[in-house]
Amino acid sequence: MSILAIALNPTIDVSSQARRIHPTVKVRTHDVLQRPGGGGVNVASVISRLGGNVELVLLAGGATGAILTDALATTAIRLHPITIDGPTRIAFMVHEEETGLEYRFVPDGPEISAGDVNSVLKAVGQFQGNYLVASGSLPRNAPADLYAEIARRAAKKGTKVILDCPGMTLRDTLGKAPFFLIKPSLEELEVLAACRLDEDGVTKAASALVRDGVSEFVAVTLGREGALLAGAFGTLRAPSKHVIAKSTVGAGDSFIGGLVWFLDAGGPVEHAFRFGIAAGAAAVMAAGSELCRREDVFANYGEAWLPNRPG
Repeated sequence: MSILAIALNPTIDVSSQARRIHPTVKVRTHDVLQRPGGGGVNVASVISRLGGNVELVLLAGGATGAILTDALATTAIRLHPITIDGPTRIAFMVHEEETGLEYRFVPDGPEISAGDVNSVLKAVGQFQGNYLVASGSLPRNAPADLYAEIARRAAKKGTKVILDCPGMTLRDTLGKAPFFLIKPSLEELEVLAACRLDEDGVTKAASALVRDGVSEFVAVTLGREGALLAGAFGTLRAPSKHVIAKSTVGAGDSFIGGLVWFLDAGGPVEHAFRFGIAAGAAAVMAAGSELCRREDVFANYGEAWLPNRPG
């Protein structure tokens, strides 16, 4: 079977290094890397690297959109590009060598039309597979309930929907459609809870979302502290593998990509959750905007139980 990833607001990710970042004056950068990015694109890329069969619906426009689709055409991802009027955004990240800090600049992206939305929903309606992953921010002018409508249409065919989006969009989406799994970060869960959360508060807030029928599973990513999974079984807390951190770009997307690949390969959700943590840690090990490497994911996972087809 295939997995469908949705990228409504993709990017071209440009990363570089600078000795120090100063205001006003020119900052000279080096080791510049450019790659396709944005939530759904990153998720699809990780699934493909792990050997999964993945399709990608993406909105792309202008000269930058052509660059994006051309780069993705060289991968094993099955593309369903939808051409929009506005140009695809460019995100820029600079790593400051003296301090080790990352500076990330992410524009809001182009506007989309009602016709673009209809094209996305048509592609969702044509998909036949077990899992759909909706990941990333909504483009400007998109309906606030677009992710909910995608989930409703997918659920009618028995496709399980995984959602990973910014906190305010997540808040406006939940309760309007059935979700198999949602993946808020700590900060995004705090948006849903409308308060700061300690570890006990994270457990209670995630469990409440499951109990209230918002999502069958809730996976809360906690950075270097690992992650928490809530479901009907209760909660599972797992630490992250301690690695030498080079960049946090794409860690959450790598978590989702690893988790859904494992599920689609026939693995149980608890093991998929741990595999997702391994993939997120592998992304942190990679420099710049690079995603997780397959060999690092499996080395970090390091457990005997694997699906029957590891890719």
